[in-house]
Amino acid sequence: MPLDAINIGPVAMPVRVLAALAAVLAANLAALWWRRRRGIDADPALWHMLLWGFLAARAAFVLKHFASYRDDPLSMLDIRDGGFVAFAGLLVAFAIGFEHVRRQSTLRRPLMSAALLGVAVWAGATFAAYATGPAAPPLPDIALKRLDGSDVALRSLSGKPMVVNLWATWCPPCRREMPALGRAQAAHPGVAFVFVNGTEDAATIGRYLDDAGLKLGNMLVDPALALARATGVQGYPTTLFYDRHGKLVARHMGELSPAQLQEQMAALR
Repeated sequence: MPLDAINIGPVAMPVRVLAALAAVLAANLAALWWRRRRGIDADPALWHMLLWGFLAARAAFVLKHFASYRDDPLSMLDIRDGGFVAFAGLLVAFAIGFEHVRRQSTLRRPLMSAALLGVAVWAGATFAAYATGPAAPPLPDIALKRLDGSDVALRSLSGKPMVVNLWATWCPPCRREMPALGRAQAAHPGVAFVFVNGTEDAATIGRYLDDAGLKLGNMLVDPALALARATGVQGYPTTLFYDRHGKLVARHMGELSPAQLQEQMAALR
């Protein structure tokens, strides 16, 4: 449930989206140049490449995490989870392009130049975003409270990869993703999962956990929103992924799908 902005991962999701849009725009501008200057219309072939590449990238991600989608087939169509395999998309897109060129040899230069320019813009924009982005911040040195009221230093829970989920009981996406996080906590004892609720009291949190049938370790309360301020969190849910050295390696604002969580856990390991 966003409060101000949505950021995902070490590079903000809007940056990734803008990089993809810039690539599509660059490819189409190249095709436009060929159409106006040389009279060769590569637009239909180019859009075939983009469409099939997009579908292939999504299909590859779904197949990779099929177990996570199997119980809810419609979630395969929900591209808001950002699940794509770029290599698969590029491979299929170029295969479609080669087939168009095979059928119509005049498309060779305009189609390939448009496609290569798009890939170059996408790769360059993505690399620039990572290279010029801020250094990974460390795990904040702050104290939070357990549900029994006792204090705990957040860094005392580190020393191994850590997943920090900031949430609230009034947040529907938080509640939807909580069972998947609970299963991940049980399945990955080598990763410290920390659940930080802002401003709500222990009784409210306890009632929600009991009603949902959830038993989660490291359930903490942050009444002063110190962690949210220290990490720049601007909405719930937000999940922060830290390596064993306490460095932030990924950041996701919004509901985590089981497939997304599985992908992040694999990266942490």
